[in-house]
This record gives sequence, C-alpha cells and structure tokens, in this order.
Amino acid sequence: AATGVMEVALNRPKELNAFNPAMWIDLRKCFEAASSDPDTRCIVIHGGPCRLFTAGLDLKAELMGGAFKQEASVDLSRKAMRMEPTITRCQEGITALERCRKPVIGAFHSGVIGAGVDLASACDIRYCSEDAWFQIAEVNVGLAADVGTLQRLPKIVGNDSVVRELAFTGRKMASPEAKELGLVGKIFATREDCLAAARKVAQEIASKSPVAVVGTKVSLNYSRDHSVQEGLEHIKQWNSVHLLSEDVMKAAQAIMMKSKPEFSKL
Repeated sequence: AATGVMEVALNRPKELNAFNPAMWIDLRKCFEAASSDPDTRCIVIHGGPCRLFTAGLDLKAELMGGAFKQEASVDLSRKAMRMEPTITRCQEGITALERCRKPVIGAFHSGVIGAGVDLASACDIRYCSEDAWFQIAEVNVGLAADVGTLQRLPKIVGNDSVVRELAFTGRKMASPEAKELGLVGKIFATREDCLAAARKVAQEIASKSPVAVVGTKVSLNYSRDHSVQEGLEHIKQWNSVHLLSEDVMKAAQAIMMKSKPEFSKL
C-alpha cells in the first residue's frame, strides 16, 4: 500500500464475501488496530476479487450455531439475553469503521447487500462502480436491519421517504439512484477505476496533517449527533489544545515556502 494508506479487502470470495461470525470480529479488530496505528492515516476498504462486494449475512453460518441454535425448552427471556451479545458483536464490527480515528473510504462494486449497506453507511467517503447496486435486504429474510443502516442512512441521504421505501421493500437501488440520493459521492465505469480513485483520494488525505484530519473526523461525527452550538463548543475545546500542534506551523511554513510539508506520525 502507498505511504500512510491501509487497504482492507473482504476476503471470502467463495462465499460471496458473506458475513459469518468471525468476519464481524475481524472487522472490529482490523479497524481498532488501524485507528491506533501511527503509520496509518487513511483506510480504503473494498470487496477484493469477489463477484459481489458482499452478499450480506451468511445465513447458514449464523443460523447453524450460536444464539440462533437454542433448545426449544429454553425460556424466551433467556434466549433473548443469549441473542443480545450476537447482535452486539455485529454492531461493533460495523461501528468500528465510524469509531476509527482515520478516514475510511469505501470502494463498492456489484452487489452491496444487507451488511454491505451497513458497512457503507459507516464509511466517511463512498465511491462505486457503474455496476454497483445497494439493497437493504434484511426485510426479505424476516428481520429488521439492526447493524446501523436504519440509524445512519437517513442522516446520510436526507430523504426519509426513500430510506423507508428501501427498508420496507428490500428492493435494489442502482448506482445512479445511490448517487442522486447522496449515498455515494462518485460513480466510475469499472471497479478498477473506482478503486484507483479511492486510492488516489486516500493518498491525498494521508499527505495532510494527521492531527487536522483526525480532528476533522471527530468533529464531523460529533456534530452529526449534536446541535450546532454543541458542535461549536466541542471543536473549540478540541482546537484549544490541537492548534498548538507543530503541524500548524509546518503547514504555514510550507505555504509560504511553496513546498510540500512533511508531518510526523501520530
């Protein structure tokens, strides 16, 4: 990978990158590590060589074990309490992208189904290829989406009616509609073009002050969930410390000298 850019690829091509129990845990561990890694300044996540970005939840793997497989004699409340950690495990896998201090760029191709939409919703920047389509498919398998789509997507796209239609019907949304809605920022002819563009933007982000980039993501996420005034108070406290960073002086000197600044690792 290029300097400062980490690449993450979903890697279950034979299973169409479907999410099994281990994958949720691996996703969380990966992005927690990236968040604290001083060499990582930006992350690109993509579907690797798989035909689909992801087929969503691996129903066979989930239903054959864990909390789904419980004896009929077990009390309903106890079944529910055993189910809760399973849902938490899945939620934490996706939320790890949002909690990661470094920006996450998603490069999507072909089918982005179920958990794929959850994952996309937790990315900072989303690009896709022309053949990409998105589907909140959970309703088609008898459950309400519970890993972030219903919480994040309405705030991303700003069209409550369409979000509800997609979630209630489970229909496919093609790339032009996804861009019109605001789910993705750009559409590219091929998956290769999409990934190349994601890598290019990631490299540009990695060239900026890591202190400034981290602070920007922190403030954007905080402000999304708070009032404007609360967001202003939050960034005031943040910058009261981080405006004293050496990065501010380095960037100013580079502008005056018409040179490229070099920033230290976090």
